[in-house]
Amino acid sequence: MAWFLVETRYVPEKFGEVRPRHREFLRKLSDEGVCTVAGPFGDGSGGVMIFQAEDEAALVKILDTDPYHLEGALAERTFREFSPVLGSWVP
Repeated sequence: MAWFLVETRYVPEKFGEVRPRHREFLRKLSDEGVCTVAGPFGDGSGGVMIFQAEDEAALVKILDTDPYHLEGALAERTFREFSPVLGSWVP
């Protein structure tokens, strides 16, 4: 399994309406241990999430089912694999 840092930037006029479905999506992934941390930036322009997935292809498959993605609320989405070494959620 690999860890990924995902950064998003919202479409301002769309994300508010979609946010409840997005948060439910993340809640389910959190319960499954797939998404360990998620939250918006303080300025409301986007957010950051930390995911664990088998590989990049598996991550994209997950991210493509996010209501933000499906309903056009994302202006941009980037991700990078990283290796966490410290944190209460790190095995």
